[in-house]
Amino acid sequence: MSMTLTVKPTLVDRIIPNSFAADIALVVAGAALTAVASQLQFAVPGNPVPFTMQTLAVLLTGAALGSVRGLLSMVLYVAAGTLLPVYSGGAHGINVLLGATGGYLFGFIVAAFVVGKLAEVKWSSNVLKMAASYVVGSAIIYALGVTVLTITAMKGNWALGVQYGMVPFLVWDAVKAAVAAGLVPGAWALIKKVKGN
Repeated sequence: MSMTLTVKPTLVDRIIPNSFAADIALVVAGAALTAVASQLQFAVPGNPVPFTMQTLAVLLTGAALGSVRGLLSMVLYVAAGTLLPVYSGGAHGINVLLGATGGYLFGFIVAAFVVGKLAEVKWSSNVLKMAASYVVGSAIIYALGVTVLTITAMKGNWALGVQYGMVPFLVWDAVKAAVAAGLVPGAWALIKKVKGN
């Protein structure tokens, strides 16, 4: 029996033969996708948290790879950022991880795992469930991100933490949820059509 990181088959397991080498490549690819998405950003005036495509990459990684590979992808991304300029805007270093936006980075790890777990019970093959898993994943990222932002940059003022760390991004997250809800179930449908099952 070969070693693998797959808990239950997800989207990529329908395309790529299951092996430990494939698992490692997928983990690295998920981290790389998130690193690239983190550079697609624009600043929100007066806000310490930029708008990026990171959350879309994080949650798509979890949905496509499953819980363990999704989690490991985000652990690799977060760890790489302590040395390499892969965080939002090319930032890097332990100071970013432990700073005002560090909670979002830790949230990526938890969210990818949870969305991956939902994918393992087929939430990613249904449009409504995929959208719901995106909402769950986003809520996790916000919970950790806003908490750390509030404690470190807003002097414990939760209203300011929510105002700057969540409210400006809700519309964009709704758009990203719609994209994810179309992409992943659409990929499932295409694979089923090509493979005939």
